Amino acid sequence: QVQLVESGGGLAQAGGSLRLSCTASGSISSIGAMGWYRQAPGKELVVMITHDNITNYADSVKGRFTISRDNAKNTVYLQMNSLKPEDTAVYYCGANVYVPGDAYGRNYWGKGTLVTVSE
Repeated sequence: QVQLVESGGGLAQAGGSLRLSCTASGSISSIGAMGWYRQAPGKELVVMITHDNITNYADSVKGRFTISRDNAKNTVYLQMNSLKPEDTAVYYCGANVYVPGDAYGRNYWGKGTLVTVSE
């Protein structure tokens, strides 16, 4: 079994920063893409992904959010700066994980961590 566990969410003021972490554990051979997404009610889906040192960000977070990963720790991070109230959402971590014996990776998701940004 593979599990993804997020941490680091919480309350921040507008203009502040938070850092999210997500660690994959279990029977893992390797991990391909890792990333984050959020979708607040009535808001657009925002996706941030990193794979092979290439990162992609939704336009709404470019220049404010930075995704990085520590492959040795099976961990992906999301540094969020200059937070805005519209960044309020549950942030979910995802990863494409290869388990021993599988020829292809499978997508796994965490349960999410709530980020609330106040005015």
